[in-house]
Amino acid sequence: MYICQADSCSKSHLFSFFPNYFFLEYYTVKPLYKKVMAKYNFHVKKAVPDVCFIEAPCKINLHLEIGEKRPDAYHNLKSLFVSLALGDTLRFEKTGKEGDCSLEMNWDFLSPDFIPAESIPLEKNLIFRAVSLFREKTGCNSGLFIRVDKRIPAGAGLGGGSSDAASCLLALNCLFGLKLPVLELKKMAALLGSDVPFFLEPGGAAFVSGRGEIVEPVKAPEGLWVILLKPPFASGTAEAFRLLDEARGLNNEKAINTNNKKNLSKKTLIQALGKDPVTWPFYNDFLNDFLSVGLPNERTEAYRALLSALRETGASFAGLSGSGSCCFGVFKAKDEAKKAEKKLIGQGNFVRLTFFLAQNAKPVVKC
Repeated sequence: MYICQADSCSKSHLFSFFPNYFFLEYYTVKPLYKKVMAKYNFHVKKAVPDVCFIEAPCKINLHLEIGEKRPDAYHNLKSLFVSLALGDTLRFEKTGKEGDCSLEMNWDFLSPDFIPAESIPLEKNLIFRAVSLFREKTGCNSGLFIRVDKRIPAGAGLGGGSSDAASCLLALNCLFGLKLPVLELKKMAALLGSDVPFFLEPGGAAFVSGRGEIVEPVKAPEGLWVILLKPPFASGTAEAFRLLDEARGLNNEKAINTNNKKNLSKKTLIQALGKDPVTWPFYNDFLNDFLSVGLPNERTEAYRALLSALRETGASFAGLSGSGSCCFGVFKAKDEAKKAEKKLIGQGNFVRLTFFLAQNAKPVVKC
C-alpha cells in the first residue's frame, strides 16, 4: 500500500481525478495519473499498512516415523510434510487500544468436535501466543483485531493451528513494516511449536527431522489429488504421544515401532516422493502402533474403516496425517478423485478434495 500526498493548494484539483486519493495501490498509478500528479506537485510514498490478509495452508504427513523420547520430553522424528491447497484465511487490522488483541473465528463447517475459540485458554491459542511472542521480540504493541475464516478442522493432524501461527508471524512482520529476516521468524516459530517452522518455508514439501524444527525443502509431488477424510472426533497431539508410548510398552519395545519398514533413510524417502504413489513405502508410526494393539479401540476401528473406504474408491496411497484424526487418500486422476469424494460424503465425516501446493509456493501477504 502506498499513501498519496499533495500540497494543500492542489488537493481540490486532485480530488476530481482521485476521489480516494489518500489510498492508492501503486500498480494503479498509470502514466496518465503520473502526469496529473506531477502537474499538481503530487507524489507517492510507501506507507505501513493498517490491514493485511494471508492464507494459511494445511499439511499432511505422507510419512511419519517416531523415534525415542528425548530428555526434553519430545520425540525424534523423520517425516515428509506436504502442503495442500486447503487453508484458513487470516485478516489482521491495527485497531483498538495499545496491547489489546481480539480474535474472531468464522468456521466454514461445524462438526461434532467443534471447539469455540473462546473456550481455548489464551496460553494455548497459537494465534494469541504468536502475537504475544512477536510483541515481546519486537516491541510492536499496537492494538489488533484478527479475523480467521477457518476451513482446516481442529484436532485433525493437518497443522491448522501451526499454520495459523506461522502466518501470524509473517503478517505481523508486514503489518508493522519490520522486514525481519525469515531466520528470525523461524526462531520465533520454533518456540511456538514443532510444526510451525515448516509453514515459513517457501516450498510445498519438506523432509522434517529433529523434533520437527529441522526443515529441508524437497520437490513436491505433481499432478496428484488428495481427499481428506476425517471422522467425527478430534485427536490431541499430547494424548496421541502418550498412547503411542503406552502402545509400545504393551509391545515390550522401547520407542520402537512395529513396522518392518522401519528406518527408511532420508534419501529413500525423498526419492520415493517422485515416484508413482502406488509404490510409496511411507507409513505413520501412530497408525501402526495403534492398530497393532488396538488403542483406543473405537478410534482404531474408525481409522481402519476410513482407510479401507479410501482404497476401495481408488486411492493409490492412503494414510493417517500426523497424530490423527484425519486420514487421506492420494489419487492420480482428478475425475477419479471427484467420484470418490461423492461416494465418501456422509456419515458425519469431514470430506474435502484438494491437491498438493506447487513447488516453491510462497506465503503471500496482501497488505
